[in-house]
Amino acid sequence: MELILGSQSPRRGEILRFFSVPFTQIASDFDEESISFMGNPQEYVQILSAKKAESLSKIYTDQTILTADTTVFCKEIVYNKPKNLEEAISFLKDLSGNWHSVFTSLTLFHKGSFYTKCEETKILFHSLTDEQIQNYLQHINFLDKAGSYAIQQGGSLIVKKIEGCYYNVMGLPLTSLKDLLLLAGIDLWKRMKIL
Repeated sequence: MELILGSQSPRRGEILRFFSVPFTQIASDFDEESISFMGNPQEYVQILSAKKAESLSKIYTDQTILTADTTVFCKEIVYNKPKNLEEAISFLKDLSGNWHSVFTSLTLFHKGSFYTKCEETKILFHSLTDEQIQNYLQHINFLDKAGSYAIQQGGSLIVKKIEGCYYNVMGLPLTSLKDLLLLAGIDLWKRMKIL
């Protein structure tokens, strides 16, 4: 059985390739801007991942589909993907020196049913100078990242502490992934690749 990963995120594809699970990446055409944040970040990402799955399930009715949505939450504000450099700078200034939460929701569509799980990871940033923020943003594709940052590679320089799943911050939490795919008969313990 081939899985549809309803996301064009290279990071989600990279994580899923840790396992021998055949999949195709197909982005959902659901308009994320149509959902307003109403104060609960967990509920917000769960609605978004579910809507993406619903959108794809209308086209791929007999397929198993996995969708995801990630947001950054700090001081009652959600930080999604920035619209431009100015907004990315503003995001990182807000997060600098502060704790924030990263929420990722996964939704599985399998045999006509939808299943959703959500994980939270807490992150503390170092206090960042304007020069460090500018330098960091010159070295990543920040426009496709919630909160304007990536935890992997050079992004480790901005992270002081992490509580929770590292891969959740990359957009595909492994515990939730394992639990949801098991509902579709895909056991990741039996699909591990040799390192």
